[in-house]
Amino acid sequence: MHFFSQAFQYQHPWSHVVIGMWHKYPNPHCTHVVTVDVVDRTVDPRTGIIRTERVLGCKQKAPIWIVKLFGGSQDAFVREISFVDPSSQDVTITSVNLSLSQFATCFERIRYAPAAGGHTAFTQTAEIQARMALWRSAADRLENWLVQRFEQNAHLGKAGFSDVLRTMWEAKEQAAAAAQG
Repeated sequence: MHFFSQAFQYQHPWSHVVIGMWHKYPNPHCTHVVTVDVVDRTVDPRTGIIRTERVLGCKQKAPIWIVKLFGGSQDAFVREISFVDPSSQDVTITSVNLSLSQFATCFERIRYAPAAGGHTAFTQTAEIQARMALWRSAADRLENWLVQRFEQNAHLGKAGFSDVLRTMWEAKEQAAAAAQG
């Protein structure tokens, strides 16, 4: 099993980040995410927690040796479940690949929480595991490739989401300031 993690702060308040997360895709940095479908959304009447389940459709270019070894296509699907708790101002998102999960799984966890200075703390972890006990060398190669791919996509995701937040909120704030002045 291989692991990936990163943490940083978005320069936007938690409420802006939470609204923005529903508008993260499409964006020019993450062209591999081509569809986002909401499967289910509920609000717990007792706690106010919003639970959303989505399926993300992606186009991934897998190395030739993976396609030859496992088959498959460039189409991949990911199941994402998010919990937004407005009272504690906490968001957790988990996701797992649906495609080729019999060969490898990638379990991702994201958290958004308020941080000092009106910013939002972001933490992301991923556990990546190949499921080929008999072919450990192939499993190691697959896990290494998946970790590298995940890290590339994580950096693209950060850049893309930063652009989405900037577009949504900074332009709005500048217009409001200009209207007042």
